[in-house]
Amino acid sequence: MTDGLERLWAPHRMTYIAGKDQPPGCPFCVAPGMADGSLVVARGKLVYAVLNLYPYNPGHLLVCPYRHVADYTEIDADETAEMAVFTQTAMRVIRQVSGAHGFNVGMNQGAVAGAGIAAHLHQHVVPRWGGDGNFMPVIGSTKVLPQLLTDTRDLLASAWLES
Repeated sequence: MTDGLERLWAPHRMTYIAGKDQPPGCPFCVAPGMADGSLVVARGKLVYAVLNLYPYNPGHLLVCPYRHVADYTEIDADETAEMAVFTQTAMRVIRQVSGAHGFNVGMNQGAVAGAGIAAHLHQHVVPRWGGDGNFMPVIGSTKVLPQLLTDTRDLLASAWLES
């Protein structure tokens, strides 16, 4: 007997939920050393932009300092400035590539504030579209992501170079 509901399978989420297959060490210290074609979209002198491996929306980027610091008050003026420029560029690039209508931009400082990786500062740049907060996450605890991370990365990285 069926319940009449459609199923949307997102098995990649179980890795995150279960905390399995996490690389040793800080993922934000490891990411910049990965080869081109990884989820890193752009590299600056002091910060870099990487796609969130477990995104809230397609194109969800993280802007991270290379330096392993936990708190926004620990970065210096040059890191702060480059982080701001990268955030602005991320917004322009995401708008160009996907036509985002708006953004959520912010940092969760500390585990109690919701930081999944509290030991390494990172700023979220989450694209939003009218109607993207539909019934799926509210009722079904599921987020529909219409594009593979590698495809999103290629689009954003190409547009970043042109910006």
